[in-house]
Amino acid sequence: MISNDKKFSAAFRQSLVAYAFNLFGIFAGSLFAYSSGLFEKVPWAVAIYPPILSARGVIGGLFCGRLSTALHLGTIQPRIFGNTKSFYLLFKAIVVLTLETSILMGGVATLFRGFYSGLTLTDILDMMGMVVATMIIALIIISPLTLAVSFTSFKQGLDPDIVLYPIESTVADFFITAVYVLLLSLLILYNLLFRYFLLFLSLLAFFVAIYLLTKNRGESEFIRTLKESLLTTILVSFIVNVAGTFLSSIDETIRGREAYSSYPIYVVYPALIDTIGDVGSTVGSTTTTKLAIGTLSPSLSSIKNHFKEITGAWAASIVMYFAYSIFGLAIKEILSPANLLKFVVFLFSVNILAASVIIMISYAIAIITYQKGLDPDNFEIPLESSLADSVTTISLFISLLLFTTI
Repeated sequence: MISNDKKFSAAFRQSLVAYAFNLFGIFAGSLFAYSSGLFEKVPWAVAIYPPILSARGVIGGLFCGRLSTALHLGTIQPRIFGNTKSFYLLFKAIVVLTLETSILMGGVATLFRGFYSGLTLTDILDMMGMVVATMIIALIIISPLTLAVSFTSFKQGLDPDIVLYPIESTVADFFITAVYVLLLSLLILYNLLFRYFLLFLSLLAFFVAIYLLTKNRGESEFIRTLKESLLTTILVSFIVNVAGTFLSSIDETIRGREAYSSYPIYVVYPALIDTIGDVGSTVGSTTTTKLAIGTLSPSLSSIKNHFKEITGAWAASIVMYFAYSIFGLAIKEILSPANLLKFVVFLFSVNILAASVIIMISYAIAIITYQKGLDPDNFEIPLESSLADSVTTISLFISLLLFTTI
């Protein structure tokens, strides 16, 4: 049996290695921050950025959660060709879910934004098209990377429950941001012509999804994944738009208070939400695997038997928040001991607020879904990662209001 100290050490070391990839998220944040001129030309652009990140988080989270558990159980083999039937059914379900999630996320985003500031029909169509196009292109780019990381880490003796989603989510956020900024630029530059491209891509995705649904409608595993994930997607669609609303408020706060304007909040934003999501995914994914193999009792009180893994994951996130402070200030060229101290304290407050909440949520989701006879991997990371986006964004907003002298 592995001792508690070794459990903490293993969770901390592997989490830190995985979270280190979140430094890649600084590039996504820098791209986002330095593209702020685009957001002034397209008023709804900031509001749908978190939903797009979270939409990808739903798909990536479900894919990673199912892959990591299946690799432990042996129902999926660490190879792409000649794999099991479960692997190919899962991949087909991911393709269908990408369109399903895009439509739901885009639809709810238009409702939120329309209620908040009013939208024209052209705005609504543009928002829907941008969400679908960004998600489809991201699926093509990111899915091979997800498979490569999951299979390689498993073959190397690492725990995919700990390393897979943190690495995948960070890389995904960078590509999602890059694709989104590119598409937004094309929308502004080419307008009508680009709208035809969005329509073509949306119709192509629709027909592919219909084909896969028709072809696999008799496969119970495929249908179960879609049914259980539909509930998750509906819940997440409303949850993540809270993050979009608060990010708009953060944007207004930053622009309205000169004291905040020079600090790299947008630069570190993707890395912040990534890391809190990673803490939750580590806690949740290790919990679902323990439940699946029978080494953890399916009760909320059993969290005490998972404490070392939880604290190891959290401690690694605190180390990374310190690193984000340094990199963010350095990129903005305002790194100094005084600025570093203030920014570290500010980001630590965000971490404490967000991580404590998401750990409890992640553990509860895993236990409750297992108790209800559902597959926790269809709910755990998708719900947790989306909640992490909102929880981190709200925590960031609260900290902005509290630290008036930053």
